[in-house]
Amino acid sequence: MRTHPALLALTILPAACTATGAEPPATTPVAGASKCDSNALASYVGQKVTAALGAELLAKSGARTLRWGSPGAMMTMDYREDRLTVSYDEQMVITRLSCG
Repeated sequence: MRTHPALLALTILPAACTATGAEPPATTPVAGASKCDSNALASYVGQKVTAALGAELLAKSGARTLRWGSPGAMMTMDYREDRLTVSYDEQMVITRLSCG
């Protein structure tokens, strides 16, 4: 029996998405905040990802939502002015912060 390539990809993808092991904790949106501003966040690059740090980043940026960008993860390219994206490496260290 031959397996269709698309079906095979759907079988492999969920496992690949969780292959990094540890995921950062979920962060609850900040009530009342709206437009994200990442200008004051450069000093956070190089710090370890934690739930407390995520909450601090939300508060400092003014963003309403926080999106964690794990190594190799695919993310939508839609622009949202109320979202802060925090990219991190395999050691859970922040490599980039951006709004949108």
